[in-house]
Amino acid sequence: MSCSKIFSGDLPELLYEIIKYFRNDYSTLHSCILVNRLWCRLTIPLLWEDPFSILNGNYNFIEIYLYNLNDYLKTKLNEYQIIDNLLTPSSSSNNNTLFNYPNFIKYLNICKIIPCIEGWLESNERTSKFSNRYYIQYLIMESVSEFKRFINISIIKLFIENEVNLNTLEIEISITDYYNTCADNILEIILQNPNFIKNIKNLKFSILSSNKLIKNRILQIINSHQNLKRILLGYNNFSLYQSLLLSNESNCSNTLNTIIFYYIDFKSLINLVKVFEKLNVLESVHIICCYSLDTGFIQQIINLNKPFKLKSLFISGRLQIQSLQSLLQKSGNYLENFGYGFGITNYDQLLKQQLLELIIKYCKNIKFLNLHRIENQITSLIFNLIENIKQFLNYLSINLVNHQVDNIKLILQNLGQSLPIKLEYLSMILHIKENDFEIFLKNSQNTFFKKLLINNMIREYSNDNIDILPYIKEYIMKKERVKYLAIKNTFIIRYNRKNVDLSDLKDEVKEFKLYNIKVLNYNDLSTDIYRYINEID
Repeated sequence: MSCSKIFSGDLPELLYEIIKYFRNDYSTLHSCILVNRLWCRLTIPLLWEDPFSILNGNYNFIEIYLYNLNDYLKTKLNEYQIIDNLLTPSSSSNNNTLFNYPNFIKYLNICKIIPCIEGWLESNERTSKFSNRYYIQYLIMESVSEFKRFINISIIKLFIENEVNLNTLEIEISITDYYNTCADNILEIILQNPNFIKNIKNLKFSILSSNKLIKNRILQIINSHQNLKRILLGYNNFSLYQSLLLSNESNCSNTLNTIIFYYIDFKSLINLVKVFEKLNVLESVHIICCYSLDTGFIQQIINLNKPFKLKSLFISGRLQIQSLQSLLQKSGNYLENFGYGFGITNYDQLLKQQLLELIIKYCKNIKFLNLHRIENQITSLIFNLIENIKQFLNYLSINLVNHQVDNIKLILQNLGQSLPIKLEYLSMILHIKENDFEIFLKNSQNTFFKKLLINNMIREYSNDNIDILPYIKEYIMKKERVKYLAIKNTFIIRYNRKNVDLSDLKDEVKEFKLYNIKVLNYNDLSTDIYRYINEID
């Protein structure tokens, strides 16, 4: 049945919209496949949108891609002594697979391909698969590297031949020569096949290398793009990104609506005003853990003749409060995602207090709040902030690792009554005392959580039981106050850690299921600002 027939009626279209809701819930998607043929045809494309990012240890999709290679590439693979009747030139992908799986890909990070190929090789070596069929263990190390590189290139060519319709292309250039060689080869192929990226809306760049050839190729990709709407600029080389955006050949002035600055050092920038003045439809700017947010950078923002729609601000270092105040006066009304304190151990208490006071004063529309290290001196300000944004707050993450017991006690005993009646996401990482946790659950009985995550940090190992579970059952499970639940005990034993995840306790998972609560692995359910922005924009 063709795609047009699948979506010809209202019911299949509505069903597809429902199934899309579980896009990142892979276990549920796999269950949907088993319902019937229609559900299977609607679900399979979702599972193959971004297979290189599914971290479940299953790399069989690499093999399926190889089945779909053209005869010439299969012949070349045999030169590496890959002997298998499914990879012979005479085999046709349409005869061996139910779907054209390569055609479903929407999101591609070119630097995730090689690690997945390596994972596929390792998993097959462990199961002695190669000793019977592929004989790769007999190849010398150099040949193995060439083999991985060839598969990498072949998969890209497969996507090109299938004329896939990519939504997102992510390019990460590291300082590792081997991976950069692979990336350079892929960039060259992309430039030779411009239709491959003609409809891409999101381009993401993270460039640590100073390789001029690679930079020139990236410049050509951006300049040739006609419909770029979103770009992530990560880590180093902002001067390169700046030149890309200012280039007279760039086509993004009237299309680019979102820029994400991710771990960028803004030091010594002089043309920032020109960059933003040139972008005519820019609607969203995200600054995540960047450096040198000082007077020089912020003054350029203040000098803009147009609004600076700062949607995200996550701070990882010291700030000049006066400059920040000027920035928030200009852009605080746009701010929806805020966090501070990532990786900071000795953050100036006065600065943190002043920062929170500015956020309370200028930022009323925050939806995503991520808080690290809440000291006693600022606890009241945190609750004032939550109260101030309660109408809009959807995501709240609190990380209190290594904090004093008294401070955690104060937060747990006062947080529950401060929460809105519905939260999309609440995550707490802290050392829990059962009495304090029960008070939190009692005080938050009016709040429904779509996703609730708790990581209980415990100083010494006792057993594999999750001590807070009886309270969760009494105040959360029996009242069906959550849709997705993840709980993990992290036992810190000197320099080692041992994790006990609720999702591994099968009997408990079944009990929660009786109350329509889905227990998921903690790491699978957990999100951060990077994932969050990728999902909403």
